[in-house]
Amino acid sequence: MDIHSFLFTLLSFSVAIGVLVFVHELGHFAVAKRVGVLVERFSIGFGPVVLARKSGETEYAVSAIPLGGYVKMLGEEEGEEALASPERAFSTQSLARRAAIVSAGPAMNFVFAFVVYAVLFAAVGVEKPSTEPRVGGVTAGLPAEGAGLQAGDRIVAIDDTPIGTWEQLSKTVVLSKGERLRLTVERGGARFPLEVTPELHENRTIYGEDAGKVYRIGVEVSIDWEAVGPLTAVGIAAQETATHAVMVLQGLKLMLAGRVPFKDLGGPIAIASAAGKQARAGGRYYLLTLAFLSVNLAVLNLLPIPALDGGHLAFFAIEGVMRRPLGARHRELALQVGILLLITLIVFVSYNDIHRLFWG
Repeated sequence: MDIHSFLFTLLSFSVAIGVLVFVHELGHFAVAKRVGVLVERFSIGFGPVVLARKSGETEYAVSAIPLGGYVKMLGEEEGEEALASPERAFSTQSLARRAAIVSAGPAMNFVFAFVVYAVLFAAVGVEKPSTEPRVGGVTAGLPAEGAGLQAGDRIVAIDDTPIGTWEQLSKTVVLSKGERLRLTVERGGARFPLEVTPELHENRTIYGEDAGKVYRIGVEVSIDWEAVGPLTAVGIAAQETATHAVMVLQGLKLMLAGRVPFKDLGGPIAIASAAGKQARAGGRYYLLTLAFLSVNLAVLNLLPIPALDGGHLAFFAIEGVMRRPLGARHRELALQVGILLLITLIVFVSYNDIHRLFWG
């Protein structure tokens, strides 16, 4: 990767993370302000504050570690700092208000994804797999790349048999039994021959689960955009948001069951690479990636792990059942375990990223 590609990828990643964190923390911030809780700091990033400006009673900051953010409220934990203005402290609010503040972050990410999908679909249409035998993308390391196929190529014949649809192309490759295929490729108005030998590879479902081996050459179907009306766009946006949320949960379930390898997990480098790739493909694809990442952030934040929003909501649920807050010592211990789990996960996915980057 040259320096220009690296900087473009870094910029695409930074914008994506910045927007998603801002949207998430804005949810917490807006509801906290709405119910009268004093917000002391709104920060994009963790750690030492790099830039800060105070407006009214809240300090708005950019901190050194960009992978996240936080909203610091008065009296998030019971203590003396809340005594001066108990009515404005987080810890003195009703259980329903505290739960609303905490759940507003993930909720805002869902809303953001829905709005992005709805506006995009209304403006440019809905993605639809093309029926034409046109290459939408080439998978690195598979035979099509080695043969020289490129995105945009149209495969008009295989072994002198005319190819008119993507389905026909796909069936011919799958039924090839690994024998060398002679392709007639159309590119830029010119036609020329290419030879490619299909290889057996795992065929995965939408959730990443293995569904047996099939012969593949490593080409992806191209995408057409179909115009839809505003109401249809809104309906499809809601469906897309819900489908992706279920997809994330299903993927987690399969991973915990051992049916999807943990090595498939990606971290910041994988996200940056995807953001850069989609940004280069065009604004619409970048927005689709942004919306999908927003759904991911919302779902993962709702997991009942201490230190995440879902962990706090789990504490509130216990408080509702017990009619009293969980003891400070128990909350502290659970928080330490949650932070340890998150650090372990970050280290693990970062190792996966580095391994993929250098060894494929």
